[in-house]
Amino acid sequence: MKTIVITVLCLAVTLTACGKDSTIDNPESTQSLRIAAAANLSDVLPKVIAGYKVDNNLPAQEIEVTYASSGKLYAQITSGAPYDLFLSANQEFPTKLAAEALAIDKATGQNSTQPFTYTQGQLALYSVVHSLSELNPATLNKLLTAKSAKVTIANPQLAPYGDSARAYLQSQNIYDAMLEQKRLIQAENIGQAFQYAHTGSVDYGFVAQAQLIASKAKPEQFYTLAPTSYPPILQDGIVLNKRPIATDFSHYLQSSAGQQYFADAGYLPVQR
Repeated sequence: MKTIVITVLCLAVTLTACGKDSTIDNPESTQSLRIAAAANLSDVLPKVIAGYKVDNNLPAQEIEVTYASSGKLYAQITSGAPYDLFLSANQEFPTKLAAEALAIDKATGQNSTQPFTYTQGQLALYSVVHSLSELNPATLNKLLTAKSAKVTIANPQLAPYGDSARAYLQSQNIYDAMLEQKRLIQAENIGQAFQYAHTGSVDYGFVAQAQLIASKAKPEQFYTLAPTSYPPILQDGIVLNKRPIATDFSHYLQSSAGQQYFADAGYLPVQR
């Protein structure tokens, strides 16, 4: 019981801090904006941040980003980590935080913060060991079921890209067989999955399309899966600390300027 109380109190501080003094003319602050971001954003988010500072004339604004799997970041937040904004690789974790915040806000009379969708990821198969230039939906399963082929996915329990990769393999009825044959290598997050494939430690890796664009992968090194072949990777964010800078940056992510950075980086457009 004691542990639960501490967790709730920490979450209350994180989600409701600065709620009374949240209106200032200029969102720039001497304090850093602290962002918890999914690992797949490590290539595109720095560009978004740079664009935000230029477009809003905020050259001195400090923005600190911690990259990790969405599940790990969620655990840190519920334990009281002082982030201002959480950018997840799925919708599940921000939704959970919103529900927990709602319970707290009802007790304190605060207005609840709601998640927002800022991008949609694409899943791709990547290999530096084998050419994928002739790959198509009909031959993909044959490639993955070869008994000598080792394949990596991000941890499905923590990483949404791993969850979607698992769902794809399950839909093809090959996931269980790959586990039994010990050919499925689980990485901690999508960043590690990419490294396993990029270094040739495995034959193939299910990675984010954005990682391939960032690394300038050759066309024959990857195959982009049809978006309809796996659950949509809708990525939600949530403002944790009601500071104007956090809210302002969340709006920039959803603006046409912010969305263009994601489109250029290999993400699908967000339907609104």
